[in-house]
Amino acid sequence: MTDKKKTIGLIGCGLMGSGIATSLLRNGFPLCILKHEGNQPLDALIAAGATTAARISTLARQVEVVILCVTGTPQVEAVLFGDDGVLQSLQPGTIVIDCSTAIPSSTMRMAQAVRQTGGRFLDAAMTRTPKEAAEGRLNLIVGGTPEDYADCLPLLQAYAEVIVHAGPVGSGHQMKLLHNYVSLGFSAVLAEAAALARLSGADPGLFCEVLAAGGGGGVVLERLRPYIENGDTKNFRFSTANALKDLEYYCAMAESLEGSQGVAQAVRNLYADASAAGWAHAPVPQVIDHLAGQHEPGAASETQNNNGTHQGNKA
Repeated sequence: MTDKKKTIGLIGCGLMGSGIATSLLRNGFPLCILKHEGNQPLDALIAAGATTAARISTLARQVEVVILCVTGTPQVEAVLFGDDGVLQSLQPGTIVIDCSTAIPSSTMRMAQAVRQTGGRFLDAAMTRTPKEAAEGRLNLIVGGTPEDYADCLPLLQAYAEVIVHAGPVGSGHQMKLLHNYVSLGFSAVLAEAAALARLSGADPGLFCEVLAAGGGGGVVLERLRPYIENGDTKNFRFSTANALKDLEYYCAMAESLEGSQGVAQAVRNLYADASAAGWAHAPVPQVIDHLAGQHEPGAASETQNNNGTHQGNKA
């Protein structure tokens, strides 16, 4: 895919998708975006040259690459297999790139269906945040044939700076679930410790300082630290509902492979309890408040809900 004249269709223009769209337009790719109520405002993207389509079938007929950036497996399956789905109008040779977080076994079934209609498929799971998406600095973990990966690499480089070819179709989503389990597991441990530190009256700045100087330091601490110290969620705007979804996908993958998941189930239950208690749309750092005994989410969670966290930051 060396020709930047290829037209890209984007389905899912939430926080992450909007950042991807910004980077694609900046790099000269013609872009058509599916209109959807879950999108971020499109005015700036349209002003930068994007077009829109009201129906999935309309978009699929006029593009050569379809990028999916939706919540998870049910949404990807609906976009592909629905009555007005991508597969109804997919043109021969069209490449479908799924940037969502999905169950690998479903990913492999969807890839087969795309191939049977004459298309090609990559799973290109994302890490990092909308800020990096808009800057063209996402991390991508890609599953697909070496030929399709090489063909799409110039396109992927328009919105990512670290791109890893993990193996055949499904490998990207497998590795993403492993990554998110570790990241969200660390986050759960830190949230529980931070809640206990709060209940004990420990100074939050000193708590973070001690962790940072020892074995508790790292990326997860730096993401949660602004909230622990100042109530600022901007470094980690991934919703509790999405955390629960990813843990459930991880546990499903572990079960299908007959792997151990005792710790994963405990982490999953922590996010499930928080979600059931009304914190589903709150960003992960606010799980600290739930664990510390606060009964209702604060303003930060409301902002998250309004900003379409279902397509927001990645863990």
